[in-house]
Amino acid sequence: MRIRSVAASAEPFALARPYTIAFRTVSSVQIGVVRIATDDGLVGFGTASPEAHVTGETDAMCAEALTPDALGWLVGRDARALPALVRELERRAPTTPAARAAVDIALHDLLAKRLGVPLVEMLGRAHDALPTSITIGIKPTGEAVEEAAEHVGRGFRVLKVKLGKSLEEDLERVRALRERFGARVGIRVDANQGWSPKDAAAFFERARGLDVELVEQPTAARDVAAMRALPEEARRKIAADESLLVERDALDLVAPPRACGIFNIKLMKCGGVAPALGIANVARLAGVELMWGCMDESCISIAAALHAALASPATRYLDLDGSFDLGRDVARGGFVLDNGRLRTLDAPGLGVEPIE
Repeated sequence: MRIRSVAASAEPFALARPYTIAFRTVSSVQIGVVRIATDDGLVGFGTASPEAHVTGETDAMCAEALTPDALGWLVGRDARALPALVRELERRAPTTPAARAAVDIALHDLLAKRLGVPLVEMLGRAHDALPTSITIGIKPTGEAVEEAAEHVGRGFRVLKVKLGKSLEEDLERVRALRERFGARVGIRVDANQGWSPKDAAAFFERARGLDVELVEQPTAARDVAAMRALPEEARRKIAADESLLVERDALDLVAPPRACGIFNIKLMKCGGVAPALGIANVARLAGVELMWGCMDESCISIAAALHAALASPATRYLDLDGSFDLGRDVARGGFVLDNGRLRTLDAPGLGVEPIE
């Protein structure tokens, strides 16, 4: 199963619905696409969605890491030597995790196709299907409730609300959503580092009766001490996102006193399926719950994250809605969305089909 060729391209993709988070407004993203072909006729697919504000990897850095010169070392290698290849990938591209993720995903897709099974079965399935949240950007309360009603009408039962610009408006928005939908809809919030330690503590105290499922990254990523200073009850509900990039971060976060009760794993932060599963193992051993998140991504990398999530015993939450934001995609398939729940396809590898 020798790698015969590696091809990659990158292009911008407009979002069907631009959105605002605590530190910027997003209307388009650049996505890198990787295709790895072997001498036995198989093709593996992977995609990259860099996020410079989180990992420091710019679109230009990602594109450079996916050039023929940068990926030429893969040609002639045996794709069955997957662990060795992803270790070498990390050594060769240490500062471009999204580019690494695209190659890592394509290699996992290839090996599962060679075995003739869905990737989740190759990894060891732990879950059949789970609900995903759908994200609402920062906007006036009335508009947020209106958008939420649209999502609920489409079958979603978990909302993730972006917060972090004004504590009073944040609380008003969550309160309005809870009043509108009652207990039939789960509500998660994501401050994207937008709160001061004082505001974070105030949110947890004042939102006690609103049944918020979890709170993503309430304070600055580098200020893990601010999360550790919150009451234990609050820390159990914190999902570390920007504070959790790689496996080393996972170990730091679980050191006592534990900074969070949930890890938000994103393939674009850590470099692909293999390192993501390393973080998942830390979570399993430490008794931390897992949330699997995403950037704005193709269904290819969303499918990869879903396969990894459903193969991880500690997984409790999915936030894999990134491909729903795209005005178009480079592929179809990868998963089925049924009343807000995601499940994989019964097809080899990722189960994705490129759109020519």
